[in-house]
Amino acid sequence: MPLTHFDAQGQAHMVDVSDKAVTDRVAVAAGHIKMAQETFDLISEGRANKGDVLGIARLAGIMGAKKTPDLIPLCHPLPVTKVAVELTLDTELPGVQIEATVKTSGQTGVEMEALTAVSTAALTVYDMTKAVDKAMEIGGIRVLLKDGGKSGRYEAT
Repeated sequence: MPLTHFDAQGQAHMVDVSDKAVTDRVAVAAGHIKMAQETFDLISEGRANKGDVLGIARLAGIMGAKKTPDLIPLCHPLPVTKVAVELTLDTELPGVQIEATVKTSGQTGVEMEALTAVSTAALTVYDMTKAVDKAMEIGGIRVLLKDGGKSGRYEAT
C-alpha cells in the first residue's frame, strides 16, 4: 500500500480529501505514564504543588487534540465535535493510564487528534511532577479504535 503523504516524485504533501464523503468518524487512543511510588502518592493524594495534576492534564489533552493540525505538518484541520480524555490512576504501574476519544463529521479521520490528546495529557503529568520525579516514563501510546470513512473500522487486538 503506497504512503498517501508522498506524491509521485516522493515529495511530502497534504492529502487531497475533497472527493471524500463527509462521514461520522471516531478514534480512541491510549497510553500511560509510569512513575515512582512517591510521585503516584503525591498525585493520588492531591499534594502536587502545581495543583490538580489529573484535572489539568485532562484539559491539556483536550487542548492538544484541538491543536493537532498546528503540530503535525500534514494533518488536516477538522471540525472536532467531541474530545474526552480520561486519566485513571493505576497502582500496578504505578502511574496513570490515559485514554482519549475524539469525534468529528468530516472527510478524514481523527486518529492523530486522539494520539495528540494522549501525548499532551501525559506530557502535562510529567511537567507538573518533574520536580520530584525526572525518571517518569511515557509509553504505550497507540490507536485502540478508528471508525468511519472508506477504510472502515479498526480495533487494536
